[in-house]
Amino acid sequence: MTFGKRLDTPLAAVVTVLTVYGLLVLYSAGQTDVPTAAAHLWSRQLIWLAMGLTGAVLVMRISPRLLEWATPACYAAGLLVLLVTLAIGTGGGTAASERSWITLGGVRLGQPSELVKITVILMLARYLASRRDAPNSLRELVLPVVIAAVPAGLVVLQPDLGSAIVFAGILFAMLYWAGVRVPLLILLASPIASLFLAFNPWTWAGWMLVLCVLLLIWRPYVWESMAVLGGNLLMGIIAFPLWKHLAPYQQHRFISFLNPDVDPRATGWHIIQSKIAIGSGGWLGKGFTMGTQKRLAFLPAQPTDFIFSVVGEELGFVGVLIALWLFFALLAILVRAARRSPDPFGGLVAFGVAGLFFTHIFENIGMTANVMPITGIPLPFFSYGGSFLLACFLAVGLAMRVAREGHELGYHGL
Repeated sequence: MTFGKRLDTPLAAVVTVLTVYGLLVLYSAGQTDVPTAAAHLWSRQLIWLAMGLTGAVLVMRISPRLLEWATPACYAAGLLVLLVTLAIGTGGGTAASERSWITLGGVRLGQPSELVKITVILMLARYLASRRDAPNSLRELVLPVVIAAVPAGLVVLQPDLGSAIVFAGILFAMLYWAGVRVPLLILLASPIASLFLAFNPWTWAGWMLVLCVLLLIWRPYVWESMAVLGGNLLMGIIAFPLWKHLAPYQQHRFISFLNPDVDPRATGWHIIQSKIAIGSGGWLGKGFTMGTQKRLAFLPAQPTDFIFSVVGEELGFVGVLIALWLFFALLAILVRAARRSPDPFGGLVAFGVAGLFFTHIFENIGMTANVMPITGIPLPFFSYGGSFLLACFLAVGLAMRVAREGHELGYHGL
């Protein structure tokens, strides 16, 4: 069998187009009238792209059984690296107080948390695939929650709330694919809702009322009902102390999300300039490399967090639609690979990769349009970031391997 026949052609094609599209936009993001450090980032991205392609090819050649066997060791190594990052990690930019990057000799090598997301996908897939039936109670969800919560907790301590959100997205996506009932997932997520709603007593009280009604309708075990109510009450109690322990820039990001005009020249600047850039693009945009907000360096973090704003300003509504269609096609192909997988482990891995990409896409594009708070989550295949691009291609390599197994066994399910 030739190498070309081992590839999932639609997946390879969509990833190729997304990568080229992203490199072009990243190149444009560095073309400014004011000299910035972003001018040559696209060429550095090429180096990481080569590493990512190499990693994807190597992952594709690993037997799924070998990968499943090695998963616990990979997961443990990921936790160890996160502990080391907490001890010696560094920050940068608006997140200078973080300890998210490994730095040697003054050179930032990358964010280990990006690669740990892959190990969490593998570990969850290994555990959930080993079960005969899907978890059917909160007690049976304890272990998968711990698998995702331990690395997420270490990332929160950096503190990097954005990456922690991605771990939650991966967890809920894979639990859903494993067959966990939606009401149980809602109950599991309810304390997180309480944490955010507790900042307003009336909204939190309304949420608690809704939760009590849901418990009466769904009728879980008594101890589960008590656990859910206790967890929601606890989140409501610790919301304000937790807020005080957030880094100042994280507090400012959340406040600016609610009302950017509170501090338009500082924390609200990002959102305001992003909305101006996207809105000024119109149907066809201002032209490749010609975005005024970008060229005058009014648009902050344009090669990383807000690179989608460059798409909206320079390529307009049409360019945005093309990017969204490509992302939708990527997710649809990953779901198809999960459905066609001949074994539960492979299907869970493919859907976990879809959950990883969906969380990044939804949060990044949402924050550029001010419908989600700024969390510093990069956009797959577009944002500059070596470790993240490497993680994206390793994830694609895993999905390719799953799709290859389905093709070799001649499975052509939906």
